[in-house]
Amino acid sequence: MKREDVHPLLVQAVDAMFEPDLADDSWAAAVAIRRRRRRSVIIVVVATALIAAVAGLIAGLSGGKAGITPPTTLPSAPAAVVPPAGTIAGADYWIAPQAASERYLDHLETPMGDSLRFPDSPANLSESPVDRIAAVVLTSRSGSYDPLLLGSDGKWARADVRLSAIGTGAPLSTGAVAPNGKLVAFPQPGALLVLDATNAGIQRFNVPNQDLRSVSWLPDSHRVLISGPNAAYRILISGGGFGERAVTVVEPSIDPDAATAPYRLDDRSGQVALSRYSASNGWTVSGAADLPVQSWVGQTFGSSSVAARLFVASNSPQVPNAELQPQIVAAISAQRSLPNRLLVLGPSPPPTAGTLAAAVARPVGCCLVLGWYDENTVLIQVQGWVIAWNVQSGHVRRVTELEVSGLALGPGVRG
Repeated sequence: MKREDVHPLLVQAVDAMFEPDLADDSWAAAVAIRRRRRRSVIIVVVATALIAAVAGLIAGLSGGKAGITPPTTLPSAPAAVVPPAGTIAGADYWIAPQAASERYLDHLETPMGDSLRFPDSPANLSESPVDRIAAVVLTSRSGSYDPLLLGSDGKWARADVRLSAIGTGAPLSTGAVAPNGKLVAFPQPGALLVLDATNAGIQRFNVPNQDLRSVSWLPDSHRVLISGPNAAYRILISGGGFGERAVTVVEPSIDPDAATAPYRLDDRSGQVALSRYSASNGWTVSGAADLPVQSWVGQTFGSSSVAARLFVASNSPQVPNAELQPQIVAAISAQRSLPNRLLVLGPSPPPTAGTLAAAVARPVGCCLVLGWYDENTVLIQVQGWVIAWNVQSGHVRRVTELEVSGLALGPGVRG
């Protein structure tokens, strides 16, 4: 073979060989490596999560030794609607938890706390004024009474005023506190005394009748009704229209607690009448209900469109345990489109074999309405307790245990 024949043969051989694309091969290899690394990372993350979950489960079963602390409180849920127990005179009624079970009910927080008792060393009202009254109680001293005011901040103050006893004893009416939370009215023999909690100022208004027992404020906090057996007056505290007198005679009642504003629940013409009071027209009937009322207890308190008062039930087949004279809180609507509702405060049931009778019963006269916490919740005094009844849900809660005798509540009870 000649030398010049070698080169053409080499060129022919090279052309017949496979020529790889090195750039493409390098890219494909890199992609494959990246995918393998990504799969490895995912496997590690999943494995770590599984290990943490197993560790948490083991810690929970072993009492939290791995340092994972379970929550101490459960998330709160809205109060369930309690179905009514039946109807009385067409109105749904609920049965309150039995006597002596109050401490086990859900708690409604107020400035009164878990237990309302006399303070050890209250401040002087003139030095520590109260802007919004939550509660008023009286302490007895040498035949007279001193007012103690609890503010919405939970602090007590003593007013430097001596109150005389009235026909029923302590001169404290459940309607004593004005709607603005700043004024307190006390019935006195032949007079009304008004205390301003913001500056400890005192006003006295004389009236012709000596036996005065009940006070009830109009919504404007400028006027107050004061009444006794067969005597009632409207007192102008401040403001007033042209020619309005300081003391005006209003329609009296045998029951002093019946003269209330803005609403009044009592018997008229053989029916339970709901009346509304105004300074210009007095009481005008705005509704009626056919309830089995034997007698009324305490005052009427009104929210925006509902009036509440307690009555002792007569012996009616519609009333549960009627022979025991249950006490019933009536929440009567001023609007015909809204239903009336009742809460039966029955006595403790008789003990069964092997059990003891309840330490506290609910005798007639032990209970009364104290006011409204909000437009749906009535505050009720029972034997040794204040409880709250939501007229919409039927739910009953405890408010405070009472270690005082006699109590008036104000708007500051909402804090």
